[in-house]
Amino acid sequence: MRPPRAFFLIVAALAALLAACGKKSAPQAPGPRDKIIYPMTYPPN
Repeated sequence: MRPPRAFFLIVAALAALLAACGKKSAPQAPGPRDKIIYPMTYPPN
């Protein structure tokens, strides 16, 4: 017996929602901004 097409659509929609979980904005390096040297060259001048 073959599952209905709606089942696959529901599973795909849930997978898409879970894939976006926790992604609110661009990633930021931890720590105060004045101490972050990446992506600048190391050592800083």
